[in-house]
Amino acid sequence: MLFNSIEFAIFLPLTFVLYWFIFPKNRKAQNLLLLGASYMFYGWWDWRFLGLILFSSILDFFAGKFIESSKRPKLRKAALSISLIGNLGLLATFKYYDFFILSLQDSLSVLGVAINLRTLNLILPVGISFYTFQTMSYSIDVYRRKMNATKSLVDFMAFVSFFPQLVAGPIERASSLLPQFGRERVFYYSNFSKGAALILWGLFKKIVIADNAAIYVNLIFDNYELYQGITLFIGAFLFAFQIYCDFSGYSDIAIGTALLFGFELMRNFDYPYFSSSISAFWRRWHISLSSWFRDYLYIPLGGSRGSGFKRQRNILLVFIVSGIWHGANWTFFIWGMLHAIYYQLSSIRIDNRLKRHFMRLPQKGKEMFGILKTFFVVTIAWIFFRAPTISEALDYVRLLFFKGWFFDLHVPTPKAQFAYTIVLLIGFIIFEWCSRNKEFPLELSMYSWKVRWSIYYIVFLLIITFGFYGENEFIYFAF
Repeated sequence: MLFNSIEFAIFLPLTFVLYWFIFPKNRKAQNLLLLGASYMFYGWWDWRFLGLILFSSILDFFAGKFIESSKRPKLRKAALSISLIGNLGLLATFKYYDFFILSLQDSLSVLGVAINLRTLNLILPVGISFYTFQTMSYSIDVYRRKMNATKSLVDFMAFVSFFPQLVAGPIERASSLLPQFGRERVFYYSNFSKGAALILWGLFKKIVIADNAAIYVNLIFDNYELYQGITLFIGAFLFAFQIYCDFSGYSDIAIGTALLFGFELMRNFDYPYFSSSISAFWRRWHISLSSWFRDYLYIPLGGSRGSGFKRQRNILLVFIVSGIWHGANWTFFIWGMLHAIYYQLSSIRIDNRLKRHFMRLPQKGKEMFGILKTFFVVTIAWIFFRAPTISEALDYVRLLFFKGWFFDLHVPTPKAQFAYTIVLLIGFIIFEWCSRNKEFPLELSMYSWKVRWSIYYIVFLLIITFGFYGENEFIYFAF
């Protein structure tokens, strides 16, 4: 079920009414309702994969109980290993098995060895990368004694399958979200109004910005050989905002929907394209994933402790794993590698004449230069994220830099739609820039109700007038 679908527009109010008006002040009944609604939400896509969520939930629930109760370190470690192997095994089988088999065949063929290994051709279950990471964090945190194992299977299953963030995050920590299922929830109008505003803003970003940009991104990337360098740059520029508005829009809707039911999810984006360095970008982009890798991979590897070589090695490994997490394709590997290189280069100290001149710039000038530089290198990396193969990505980059830049813009049709897409995007960027110190742009509590509702009405009208209503899936559903 998609957030931008008619089905969800019926599903959400119905669940909300049942939750607050039929089962008020009955936590167990509310949790059962959320569990049933979440399984219905996920099963709407393909009910057969409900078994995977059920398996992961039961596995980690009992693994957590055993880890907590066991006094022997070896048994605790064995239970944790079973949990990790079970979850990573699911992920490896459904997401990576065919990729590794085909990559092995291609590698051996280069050496003159011909083998024919069977592939599984499995459908990738939506959201598997997200909920497996979420359940693993629970087992690891119980093992580290950072939290107690839950005693309620219903609460745990509702935590794993919580429908607002099930499919594309944020990837919540069990220590933060799971206890909320054990507490009584109270309806607050402030949560309702904030949640509704977040949903409205998320829909605007998805339907108006991302989906309209997607039309031209697809046209340009699918036919990149036909266009000149400046058009290719526009295609990359539009994709940068397509993926940002698509994914952050999903997160906004997820966080807003959770608030409607009295749950607080972590912030997943913090105006990442206004980052003045690549390290700042990764503190502000997909925060739930980057912090997950920090806590469960980077720090266990040693983090920044030890020699400079070990630190750079750890950074490289984290970005490579992050790239592969996004998809079973070598393009994601290269995307992760590029960000690792960016990150490592940003830590190199440069002492030369150019830097001394740069340091004399006003603070605002340095900030703006840093933002533009960071956005540019991130946009170039996005080309590898979007392209189907490495060779096509490299060809795209080559043509972008070396084919007809000046006065040679070729706009794909329909041109009128392209014009208002660019105007809306520029307006969106300005609005976000002016709102960058807020939690989100439609956080308008400091204004009078007339101003607030005027802005809400304008955003709603923009959605109605310029929204793309094709029920396009969110990009991160593929991961």
